[in-house]
Amino acid sequence: MTKKNAVSVNQLTKIYAKKSTNPIVALNELNLEVKEGEIFGLLGPNGAGKTTFINILSGTVIKTKGSVNVWGFNLDKNPREVRASIGIVPQEVNLDAFFSPRKLLELQAGLYGVPTKKRITDTILKMVSLEKQANSYSRSLSGGMKRRLLIAKALVHQPPILVLDEPTAGVDVELRKNLWKNVKNLNKQGVTIILTTHYLFEAQEMSDRIAILNKGNLVALDTTKNLLNKIKTKKIIFKINKPINLPQKKINGISFSLNSNNEITTTYERNKHKIEDIIGIIKNEGVEIIDISTDDGNLEDVFIQLTKN
Repeated sequence: MTKKNAVSVNQLTKIYAKKSTNPIVALNELNLEVKEGEIFGLLGPNGAGKTTFINILSGTVIKTKGSVNVWGFNLDKNPREVRASIGIVPQEVNLDAFFSPRKLLELQAGLYGVPTKKRITDTILKMVSLEKQANSYSRSLSGGMKRRLLIAKALVHQPPILVLDEPTAGVDVELRKNLWKNVKNLNKQGVTIILTTHYLFEAQEMSDRIAILNKGNLVALDTTKNLLNKIKTKKIIFKINKPINLPQKKINGISFSLNSNNEITTTYERNKHKIEDIIGIIKNEGVEIIDISTDDGNLEDVFIQLTKN
């Protein structure tokens, strides 16, 4: 069964101060689709256009040109339906300190025009593991609870798409894992997730597909697996039994460097060399290899490769 597009944008462009001598092109003819039910990572350095893209979807920024369709609704023809189809979780924690999570969700549902009988406040509190804190003051919640409450606020109108804008910025490792677990659970329940993040490891762990923006341009759009396969270089670290006089050098296009712990780091192009050849070069130096560890690279390598130009 082919999945429909949850979000689809065509030639989406946003130019700030169009008539000035130095207009800023925040998005340049962007084409992409987010499939129903996937976790879609949107990456890019500061100023790449990620926030502009989200703000156009949420209706707080007006596009310069192009078309935007969300859950089958056209942004120009059905702006209200588009807004109803999306829940936005902002970067900033903006909660009223004197309201309880339950009251905040009820108030938010009222703002969306959700009738009292159709509200699912308790279900949402359970989804984000806040049922025990339902009646506490928001100011008494921990940082992680406040983040989860922001997700809960975005869910009150039961949108099929949830947009998380840098959800774990400034959050510790334990909390980040907890949030990832919550987001994955929501996704399992059928919510389509769009995730913008600075943490490349986060995108790698979470996303089915990833789009990389740079200066308003789409520089990559592929599955996480395919993007990782684009890394040309591979790194292997050999632990040896004694120091050898191996100055940093290249042999047949393979780079070698030795550190003080009797470890040799080799870097080579994965499609040009075999590991046996590298082991042979090291053994020719008259040493014994005690241990071998490999590093296949991560999304950071792809990101640097694609955005350095």
